[in-house]
Amino acid sequence: MPIAVDARPAPEHLAEAFRRVRAAGHADQPAVLVHDLERLRAKIADVAAAFAAPGALHTLAIKANPLVGVLRVAVAAGAGLEAASIEEVHLALRAGCPPDRIVFDSPVKTEAELAEALRLGLRINADNFAEIERIAALHTPASTSQIGLRINPELAEAALALTSVGHRGSRFGVPLSQRPAIVDAFERHAFLTGLHVHIGSQGVTIPELVDGVARVWDLRRELVAARPVPIDMFDLGGGLPAQYRDDAARLTPTAYAAALRAAIPELFTADVLIVTEFGRSILADCGFVVSRVEVTKPGPVAVLHVGADLFVRRVYRPHEWHHDFIALGRDGRLLAGEPVPTTLAGPLCFGGDLLARDLPLPSLAAGDHVLIRDTGAYTLSMWSRYCSRAIPLVVGLDGPELTVLRPRDRISDVVAFWGG
Repeated sequence: MPIAVDARPAPEHLAEAFRRVRAAGHADQPAVLVHDLERLRAKIADVAAAFAAPGALHTLAIKANPLVGVLRVAVAAGAGLEAASIEEVHLALRAGCPPDRIVFDSPVKTEAELAEALRLGLRINADNFAEIERIAALHTPASTSQIGLRINPELAEAALALTSVGHRGSRFGVPLSQRPAIVDAFERHAFLTGLHVHIGSQGVTIPELVDGVARVWDLRRELVAARPVPIDMFDLGGGLPAQYRDDAARLTPTAYAAALRAAIPELFTADVLIVTEFGRSILADCGFVVSRVEVTKPGPVAVLHVGADLFVRRVYRPHEWHHDFIALGRDGRLLAGEPVPTTLAGPLCFGGDLLARDLPLPSLAAGDHVLIRDTGAYTLSMWSRYCSRAIPLVVGLDGPELTVLRPRDRISDVVAFWGG
C-alpha cells in the first residue's frame, strides 16, 4: 500500500511500530528514537515528483538529521545532501554521496575548507563578497565545483523570528538591495554561475517562499543580460515547514511547486539546474521518540528519560515549538482513561526541564511510556551534553526490517567524549 505522505502517521501506527522495536529485543531501553525509512524514501520521491524538473537536484539538509544511516537511505533514494559545515561534508561523503551532489552552504567557511571543497568538486554557495574573493584566489580552471552566491531577498521577518533568515537585516547572504555590487561581482568572476536563496523553514508560508524566489529570479534575469556566462544553477533552499499539529495546514511540495510554476513559469523552462534543500518537512514525521516513565510524583508529574537534552527548542520556547505526546502502557499500547492534567518532566538538573505542563493525558504510572511525535528533524542533531547523559538508542524501521542506526551511548563513550 502506498504511504500517505500528505498525512501524519496515526497514533495507532506509531504505537504498533514501537511494539515492533520492543519485540526485536529493545524492551529494556529507557528511551528510543525510531525512524521510518520507508516513509523517508516516499517523501523524497514526493519532492522529485512535485518538481518534475529534468536533472533537478533535491538535497536533504544534514543539520536536520546527521545520522549516517539516515543519510545513506536518502542518497540511495536519489537525494543529494546539503552541508552547513565541513564536518557535514564528510558525513555526506561517508554516506556515499557523490561530491557533485553535495551542496556546501556553511556561512563561515575558512580558506582551508574552501580549498578542500574546490578540490572535491562540491557545489558551493558563497555567503558574502569576501568569500567570493577567497574563492577567486583559490579557484583554478581545473575545478569542477559549481559556485553560487547566496542572496538575501529582504522580505519581512517570518513568523518565527529565531529561524527567519531571509528578512531585512538578516546576517545571511548578500542583501538584494546591494544589486549593483552583486552585478559587478558576477561580471568580474566568470566562475560564479549560480544563485541561492533561503528564508527559513518553520513559520514561513508558500507565498513568502515564492516571493523570495521571485525576487532572486528577477536578479538572475538582470545577470544573464549583463554577461555571456550562464547562470545555470538556481538553489531554492529549503523552506517548507513541518506539520506538528493535526489541525495545522500541511504545506506540500506539490503545492509549493505549483505556486512557483504559476508565479515564475520560466524557472521550469529555462536551461537551469533547480536545487532544493528540504530538511524538516521531509524528516520530521519520519521519526518519533518513546521514553519510559521512570517515576511519577504528585501533581501529577511524570519523569521521563528525555527532555531539554533532545528537545532544546521545545523546552525553552514551548509556545513556538509544539510536539504531540501520546500515552502508552507498559505493553506499548495506547492508554485509555479519563485525561488528567499531567506535567512531563525531563531528566536534566534544572527546574525548567519540562516538556509539557498540565497536558491532558490518561493517568500514567512508572513503567508506562510517553511517545513524542515528529522527532525526525532537529532533535538528535541538537542534542545537549548538559548533565552528560547517554544519547539514547536510535533504530530504523524499513518494512519488516529493523536496523540499529546508533547504539545507546555507553558510560565509557560519555567519559571519552569529555577526554577521559
